[in-house]
Amino acid sequence: MNNHLQDENVILRHQAHHPVGLVPETERIRECMNDLIGVLALPGAWRGREPIEILSILVDSLMGMLTLDFFYARVIMEAGEEPLEVLRAGSSYRRSEIARFLDDWLKNDQIAPPLQTRCKIGEQEISIFPLQMGLEGDRGFIVAGSQRLGFPEQAEKLILGIATNQAAAALQHALLLSEQKRVASELERRVVQRTRELAEANEQLQLQVGLLQHLPVSAWTLRPDGTPDFVNEVWLEFSGQTLDFVRSHPEAWMTVVHPEDRETASRAFWEGVRSGQGFAFETRSLRAQDGTYHWHLQQAVVLHDTSGKVLKFVGTTTDIDDWKYAQDELRNTQAELARMIRVTTIGQLTASIAHEVSQPLSGIITNASTCLRMLSSHPPNIDGARETAERTIRDSNRASEVITRLRTLFSKKQVEVEPLDLNEVAREVIALLSGELQRNGVILKQEFSDHLPTVQGDRVQLQQVILNLLRNASDAMSSIQDRSRQMLVRTELEGDQVRLSVQDSGVGFAPEVADKMFETFYTTKPDGMGIGLTVSRSIIEAHRGRLWATANDGPGAIFTFSIPCKRGSNPQEGT
Repeated sequence: MNNHLQDENVILRHQAHHPVGLVPETERIRECMNDLIGVLALPGAWRGREPIEILSILVDSLMGMLTLDFFYARVIMEAGEEPLEVLRAGSSYRRSEIARFLDDWLKNDQIAPPLQTRCKIGEQEISIFPLQMGLEGDRGFIVAGSQRLGFPEQAEKLILGIATNQAAAALQHALLLSEQKRVASELERRVVQRTRELAEANEQLQLQVGLLQHLPVSAWTLRPDGTPDFVNEVWLEFSGQTLDFVRSHPEAWMTVVHPEDRETASRAFWEGVRSGQGFAFETRSLRAQDGTYHWHLQQAVVLHDTSGKVLKFVGTTTDIDDWKYAQDELRNTQAELARMIRVTTIGQLTASIAHEVSQPLSGIITNASTCLRMLSSHPPNIDGARETAERTIRDSNRASEVITRLRTLFSKKQVEVEPLDLNEVAREVIALLSGELQRNGVILKQEFSDHLPTVQGDRVQLQQVILNLLRNASDAMSSIQDRSRQMLVRTELEGDQVRLSVQDSGVGFAPEVADKMFETFYTTKPDGMGIGLTVSRSIIEAHRGRLWATANDGPGAIFTFSIPCKRGSNPQEGT
């Protein structure tokens, strides 16, 4: 027996029984009717009781009604839960003896079918009658025991059966009531919790509204459908609109947006609202005070409830007019700085320029003099004069190309984005620096990838970056005496990026300064300004690329930049 057994013993009210056959039939019928009335009255005593109380009342009633020596009831209320058990025993039995007997008896599955059995408990013979509870015995069972021979009689079986069925119905009803109470309690708990959450959310919302009202920027909230339900005074004062007007329609506030910006603003607004993701876009908005348009950043984020449903959009309208004119002055300043850096290299390139230009000029003079002599001879040497004239034209073109490249590199002009062959861009810079590299004893090797896809960029700015990398590599090898001064310029395709790297065999750099080299005014050169690599990185990042430095396995370093190839020009891409 388990721990749910009741420990109390009931001292039975023993009544004197007449020998069977001596009790008048009418008396037996009267007693049976009284017992049936008592059994039928039990549901009234069970109303509103817990299952264990129903079981105890059943056991106590039948013990006294049928004058039993013991009564045991076992009920299963919920699958997987411990059963409820009640055991009552008369004064002639010890509870522990009956418990041990029932444990052994139940192990042998004596419950079904309900058959009377004569057993021995301790030193006494006793009649056992089991009876299942419920339609299929799934609710539990009872076991009644009496020393009387012939127990149970027909009337006693009837009483036990009716009482057991009524108890099963009462227990089922108690189970339903318990479940209803549990559901009601859980529903009440959820209602209380939800009410508290809504109250807290409302308090938080009121706090947020108060904060939005006092922000130094235009602030507002939208319903899930995009209709404004709150706008602070900053926006109303700026736009000259009324709160009722702004609330009248989701796009009412857009009447102050510049006509050229309304279509874009409306599209971005509805995409953010319908997707539930919020939005961010720029517009020019009309200031009511002076009738001027100011640039604004319109942005909104989303507030969700606990289930993920959109509650509101919370947004701000920030005046970025000064900043935007500043997103332009900064760009112009950067362009001017880049040009100035190019100009500062003029002095350093003077010797190279003179060398590059002097050779074709000397050739022009020599060829022109030779041509004149050939034409002045008798007879004139027409073929020789023609050949020298052709050489004169060739040298003139060469000088013209040098001058053109220099004028382009140091010209002050706006950025011009166009499809470029990076190999061609690099070759032009190498041609410009070839004389200087030779004088510095640099052995230049080129490894240009064939069929390199074009890139979208500004030729002059990219040439400035390559020029800076080549001159830095040459300077890094200027003090090298124990090994050859080798430089490798390589181009290659990596995914959708075109990469150019400049590798030298110079002094290299420590790993901890790999990123510092790109900081403004950081330099390792005695006469360096520390802005060349900074501007170079800015140029590459403006081309949506990346510039970085790595140390060689041996001496020297590698400076590399990569920029996206022009869409559709990559042979590896599909059309």
